[in-house]
Amino acid sequence: MDLAAQAGLYVHVPFCLRKCPYCSFYSFPPQAGDIDRFLAGVREQMRQAAALPEVRSLSFATVFFGGGTPSVLPAEALDDLLAQARHLFSFAAEEPEITVEINPGTIRAAGLLQLRRAGCNRLSIGVQSLNDAELRLLGRIHTGAEALEVIAAARQAGFDNVSFDLMYGLPNQTVAAWKATLEQVMDLAPGHLSMYELTIEEGSSFAQAVGRGEWHLPGEDEILAMMAALEAAIARSDLVRYEISNYAATGRECRHNANYWQNGFYLGLGPGAVSALNGERRFAVADLDTFCRKVAAGLSVWRETERLDREAAFRETVVMGLRMTGGVSLSGLRQQFDIDLPQYYGPALARLLDQRLLALCGDRLLLTDKGLPLANRVMAELV
Repeated sequence: MDLAAQAGLYVHVPFCLRKCPYCSFYSFPPQAGDIDRFLAGVREQMRQAAALPEVRSLSFATVFFGGGTPSVLPAEALDDLLAQARHLFSFAAEEPEITVEINPGTIRAAGLLQLRRAGCNRLSIGVQSLNDAELRLLGRIHTGAEALEVIAAARQAGFDNVSFDLMYGLPNQTVAAWKATLEQVMDLAPGHLSMYELTIEEGSSFAQAVGRGEWHLPGEDEILAMMAALEAAIARSDLVRYEISNYAATGRECRHNANYWQNGFYLGLGPGAVSALNGERRFAVADLDTFCRKVAAGLSVWRETERLDREAAFRETVVMGLRMTGGVSLSGLRQQFDIDLPQYYGPALARLLDQRLLALCGDRLLLTDKGLPLANRVMAELV
């Protein structure tokens, strides 16, 4: 697999109209002038990155505008950034996968139409829930009805590749409420779903509220019942689980994220973005002022770099790859790292195989149906 020929381009847009209380990504509500400074900074960072030898050697197969909430930017600004990227960088195909994350309440039909005309061909919509009480608790600015409206508007604008994000395990959420949201979503015949169990980040306002006993988090039995309801709903659809948290119809798998899970190359633009280039991970400063000042001065925006040794990179590639239901290729790993996986892990692998948490299917090692819900435990033994 030629990683340089299927690289990903990621643009981190750090703006949200309101910061969600469960979010740990670098994002904030923009103040006067922030959007213009951000756009100027990213355009300049693109020009500087395009001159780097390690970037010139790449051919990009995907573009992903993430955040934050990229749809806080005017559609014409996203159009402009995409046009500049096409001008400065080499692309592997005439029509790469180009994804924009949007949130209901931040974009209208005209903006969706402009994004489609600009060449964006995939949307990831932050629905999270169709229950208004749950949405208020999550700090979202939209209602369930508004989420349904933006989904309809996206399809009307010509987007036939649309993904929905949903969350479960929410404070005070019942299994019945989760089933109701699932039923509504499945009636929309989604091509892609990303399903996430709520993670309470330490120090967040969610964590503080739980600590004060203000909310009831669903117990283990309730979480298992929610997961069972999800699997039952998926079984009645044409979606297939292709990654721990992701389900897609045939051909609708997110290629950008697959490159990430396969430990491929990607260039991150914007404050707080991460790049993986030639075996080195680079972390940009997560501060808009510092980012803009450094870019304007022609200085590197990377606050930290990390280069793993061969064995650490091998282990990371195994653990990341096992997130995909297709698992990892033993021969591919041997070719890339000159390491034999069964021999390297020895008794630890044998134990996981005996417990039927992992399976060897020909050349591939993968998580079993039993192992998927226990993926974190399995990964901890391999990392």
